[in-house]
Amino acid sequence: MIRAYSSNDKGKLVELLRLNTPEFFHPDEEKDFIEYLEQEAENYFVVEDAGMLVGAGGFNGGFDNGRTVRISWDIIHPDYQGKGIGKKLTRYRIDQIREDPAVKKIVVRTTQLVYGFYQKIGFELEKVEKDYWAEGFDLYQMKLDLNKASSS
Repeated sequence: MIRAYSSNDKGKLVELLRLNTPEFFHPDEEKDFIEYLEQEAENYFVVEDAGMLVGAGGFNGGFDNGRTVRISWDIIHPDYQGKGIGKKLTRYRIDQIREDPAVKKIVVRTTQLVYGFYQKIGFELEKVEKDYWAEGFDLYQMKLDLNKASSS
């Protein structure tokens, strides 16, 4: 089940981030994530399975005069990775974003560790920047052109 984030979820989401640190997130990113949840999580969603929070991800607009939306803070419980939850959550957000006809492009800023996941969904690599997030965590900026992408 995918539902909107509630501030009551914050503690469980921080735990989820920690379960993915240091494999997918640098320890220094925790403070940024907490700040995001407290100040920028307007379109943030959680995934529950049998009452357990197993994933989360959001998006933020307002880029390029409203034509670009950025996917943000995707986190999946390690025991649930590879089971299609991330794909369902990403497709769910793409469908939400498509409801705004002004949006033409979706950007995701990720790392070399998971860019292949987004590539399979149809995102194209725009740029790479070494050690952007932290040492060993490179920026892989990818885009999905909504004019070219097929709907889910």
